[in-house]
Amino acid sequence: MDLWRRERKGKMVHDNFHNKMICVPGPIIVGAGPSGLATAACLTESGVPSLILERASCIASLWQLKTYDRLCLHLPKQFCELPLMPFPVGFPTYPTKQHFLEYLESYAKVFDIKPSFNETVKSAEYDHSLGLWKVKTMGLKEETEYVSRWLVVATGENAEEVLPEIEGMTDFNGSKLHTSQYKNGQTFDGKKVLVVGCGNSGMEVCLDLCDHNARPSLVVRDTVHVLPREMLGRSTFGLSMWLLKWFPVSLVDRFLLFVSRLMIGDTSRLGLCRPSLGPLELKSMAGKTPVLDAGTLAKIQSGQIKVCRGIKRLTHHAAEFVDGKVENFNAIIFATGYKSNVPSWLKERDLFSEEDGYPKKPFPNGWKGECGLYAVGFTKRGLLGASMDARRIAQDIERCWKAESKHLSNCSRFSSSTTVSTTTTTTTTIMI
Repeated sequence: MDLWRRERKGKMVHDNFHNKMICVPGPIIVGAGPSGLATAACLTESGVPSLILERASCIASLWQLKTYDRLCLHLPKQFCELPLMPFPVGFPTYPTKQHFLEYLESYAKVFDIKPSFNETVKSAEYDHSLGLWKVKTMGLKEETEYVSRWLVVATGENAEEVLPEIEGMTDFNGSKLHTSQYKNGQTFDGKKVLVVGCGNSGMEVCLDLCDHNARPSLVVRDTVHVLPREMLGRSTFGLSMWLLKWFPVSLVDRFLLFVSRLMIGDTSRLGLCRPSLGPLELKSMAGKTPVLDAGTLAKIQSGQIKVCRGIKRLTHHAAEFVDGKVENFNAIIFATGYKSNVPSWLKERDLFSEEDGYPKKPFPNGWKGECGLYAVGFTKRGLLGASMDARRIAQDIERCWKAESKHLSNCSRFSSSTTVSTTTTTTTTIMI
């Protein structure tokens, strides 16, 4: 009880093994992206304090530091709002990167969210003897150990870049970069660029390269669903959500594919073959997001963007494809996505899979683990899924917080009413 009472006051202590130890009164949230901010805001609204630990020097570091200039939200803004605060009325239907960052900065200010920046979490594990989470970080100058009853993992699905293993990768003499390093096509004017990956990012990077007079080729190794961004005067995503209220997924998928074929034709003619499963069913089962076309298909049809098969190997200046074709390129951009890094630092194997760093239970049941452990931003459903989980987490912690606050209050009243003489000792050292 004394330990928990001191923790609720947020004491900072020192021991012989770490430079600094901090007892956090509320939950620790790892990650200051949209998911972490949403959780902190919901907790604040519930009257529960929290601490966000962020390895970068800013909020939403992926958006601020690792996205290209022309990026915008692929879904209408009403599906991308964080809890408790809508986008400004004047924002466009599909907010740009700059709009979204402005929104996030305002969000943090409104809810007085002040993360602890430049804190890289090295490990987090639950101490069963104390009933507390111990989170060790490396800052710019010192190590710190944070202690809390609750731990919220908000590092998300995009923590680390993924690069494919391709034969001859080190032999290629041209520029090689991940989309996290790509800003715009200005430096690729007149150059032949191979873009590996045909998701939304790969498609949009190809479009941007065309706008900067580059000559892009797109590697399509697998099947992919490409849908118009809007159908029948409504966003495709919004229309899908509305239809799902009335019809089964299979029927909605058939409708989407029928309208898509009327609007954009048979994409297999362009080298973009569709999967056997429909776009919504595939998203639900495998988490594979359909591409919402923002103009790339027109460039493919006109020949400004070439579609290539998978890469067999790279040489000094060229790529050899699985169909036997060989072509020279000045640069390669890998639009091959990101992955979770949770297994590298979280010493727990019940909630998260060690294989891919995602919750073991599928949506909507992957947000809560044991011993005060939570996950937010791992639903493969974008900001909408993260917002749903943030609300659930805040409500769950609030119940526990209020129950323990009431218990401590009752203990305090009992202690103050007793006539037994006691000696008060102040301690700033917690033996872990």
